[in-house]
Amino acid sequence: MKRTVVRYKAKPEAVVENQRLIENVFKELHAKAPAGVSYLAMKLDDGSFVHFVMSEEGAPPIPGLDAFRVFQSGIKERCEEPPKSSEVTIVGEYRMLRGQ
Repeated sequence: MKRTVVRYKAKPEAVVENQRLIENVFKELHAKAPAGVSYLAMKLDDGSFVHFVMSEEGAPPIPGLDAFRVFQSGIKERCEEPPKSSEVTIVGEYRMLRGQ
């Protein structure tokens, strides 16, 4: 399983639009329900966003979604700090978002 975290900071005037575009990605994910993919996006108080993706080998990639392509199309213009991606290893987990 591949695990990736992406972090960036949106410009203050772009935070609401960025959140709306992310919400559209989740609407498409819920509608298409691709197997083998888990995705979480968080907004921090300072306008930063953190995305966490887990995907199985051969799972449909999130970048293939129409809503994700729209989200990515203007990301550089919306950002104060550009996206930085890192593969991560889970060290521990306790009831993370179960039933949310």
